[in-house]
Amino acid sequence: MRFAIGDTDFLLDGQPHRILSGAIHYFRIHPDLWADRIRKAKLMGLNTVETYVAWNAHEATPGTFDFTGGLDLGRFLDLVAAEGMHAIVRPGPYICAEWTNGGLPYWLFTDGTVGVRRNEPQFLAAVRRYLGALAPVLVPRQVDAGGPIVLVQVENEYGAYGSDPVYLEELERMHREIGLTVPFTSVDQPMGTMLEDGSLPSLHKTGSFGSRSTERLARLRQAQPTGPLMCSEFWDGWFDSWGEHHHTTPAAASADDLDVLLAAGGSVNIYMFHGGTNFGFTNGANDKGVYRPIATSYDYDAPLDEAGRPTAKFHAFREVIGRYVPLPDLPAAMQPGGSGRLDTVDDDTAPDGLEARPAAAPHVAVRLDRSLPLAALLPQLATWTTSERVPTFDELGAASGFVLYRAEVELPDGGVLTVGEEVRDRAVVSVAGRPVGVLEREHHDRAIALPPATGLLELLVEDQGRVDYGPRIGEPKGLVGGVRIDGVEVARWTVAPLAFDPLPDAAVDELRRASRSTADALAGPALALGTFELTDGDTTDRYLSLDGFRKGVAWVNGFCLGRYWSRGPQKTLAVPGPVLRAGTNEVVVFEVHASASRGACLCGEPDLGHTEA
Repeated sequence: MRFAIGDTDFLLDGQPHRILSGAIHYFRIHPDLWADRIRKAKLMGLNTVETYVAWNAHEATPGTFDFTGGLDLGRFLDLVAAEGMHAIVRPGPYICAEWTNGGLPYWLFTDGTVGVRRNEPQFLAAVRRYLGALAPVLVPRQVDAGGPIVLVQVENEYGAYGSDPVYLEELERMHREIGLTVPFTSVDQPMGTMLEDGSLPSLHKTGSFGSRSTERLARLRQAQPTGPLMCSEFWDGWFDSWGEHHHTTPAAASADDLDVLLAAGGSVNIYMFHGGTNFGFTNGANDKGVYRPIATSYDYDAPLDEAGRPTAKFHAFREVIGRYVPLPDLPAAMQPGGSGRLDTVDDDTAPDGLEARPAAAPHVAVRLDRSLPLAALLPQLATWTTSERVPTFDELGAASGFVLYRAEVELPDGGVLTVGEEVRDRAVVSVAGRPVGVLEREHHDRAIALPPATGLLELLVEDQGRVDYGPRIGEPKGLVGGVRIDGVEVARWTVAPLAFDPLPDAAVDELRRASRSTADALAGPALALGTFELTDGDTTDRYLSLDGFRKGVAWVNGFCLGRYWSRGPQKTLAVPGPVLRAGTNEVVVFEVHASASRGACLCGEPDLGHTEA
């Protein structure tokens, strides 16, 4: 089978072919749920699945690649093929995606000499190694080798960042050198000169937009007089940031714009079809003068919500798509008002080999009655390093999470602590065991008053997400620019990244041995543990509510769900069904500040918070 770009259409074995694609990021979904999400894309009428490839997830340390478990890109693409669908792959190297550091490994930036996203030898050498590792996954899965991949995107919205054709030419050459033969694309917003700056004549230009389809397609045609029109990021929703509202867009308006796009003969990739979740510490951030960390949920108000259920947008889009192509039959569970939960079964009498699960799982109350202060668990969580100056996360080899900074001080009259350049991103300050306050990057905090005290100065610093877009990509994390008290630099630091992803078994064992508490409140920083029971039929997707808790991280059965924060908007954390088990299950929470309650709830429905309306 051959796939090509013709004068007016994409060509599949020489015949005109319209791409109807939806974005599903394998790295944001538990791998046991991939098949379910892909099947539902087909049921909406799509014929293609698109995904980014997160370089920093696959090469967390230089030269060591991981393509197993939730990072098994080959298995994901095979599941796409098993549904009879095609695939679009976008390996970057930069992806944005509201993903930490835009997908670029933090270690690229450690020594400050690597010039990213440009024609710089060190960067290109790292990209060449990355693409070489992808070759065994991608090359044999191209459509002309019997696989699903029909298009590969080179870079990502480069016209919004730079205009270096030599860099793009080198990237294109490296993609070809590893054996990729399918057509290559670029994507940019049809605004200003982005389409021209971010592409090459040899890359097929596509657009990214979510409204005003007629106008956007006209600008795309101006930039590229021939070839098929394609919106390869049709924004049907938006992401959420902490402290803001949950973003939604009207299903009818999005469907109308999709109809205009398809009526013009365009191909489309719906971004997102299913958003998923920023599990662990993978969320990105934006900083356009004010730092805004992105929330754990990546629901995106997509046709398939974070719970994997069809929304009104799913049905509105399906109706539009049905005007242009035949649609598969929709199982009862996927009809409006159905549960939206599908499960593969062996019973040939079930429609499409699927059956409905219960509409909503019952709530399960959990009491986190075992707890220990963070200090008591440091032997299991911390490996200490000494330094005369304040090291960054990056210098410590910490990609994300928390780092605890300690120094001995004598402050008979108190003093003022200042951070030289910037706090990245949030520091909880204490002295002699007493909390003092918080320094927030979001508030541009750099100074805090310290009380009279002698003893240990501690700063618990959290990376809240590396910037994923713009010139601040790759900046170091931590206490940047040194720490001074009354103008005198603080020296002789003892520093430790906290081992949170994964949480060490030894730390959980200590929590299990802790005495049960009858107290209602929890004083942080502390870790707390609770258990709950499930039967065989109860292990479906759930949502952890931590009402009363302020800020921290949560795990279920050792799986890191990600960050919670009382400022919202989201009020629940997604718990994938495959993480749960029949019998006893465990919840562990790291609370940075304090909680008014030790009660949690394993809920049957997500709560993503208030909307703008």
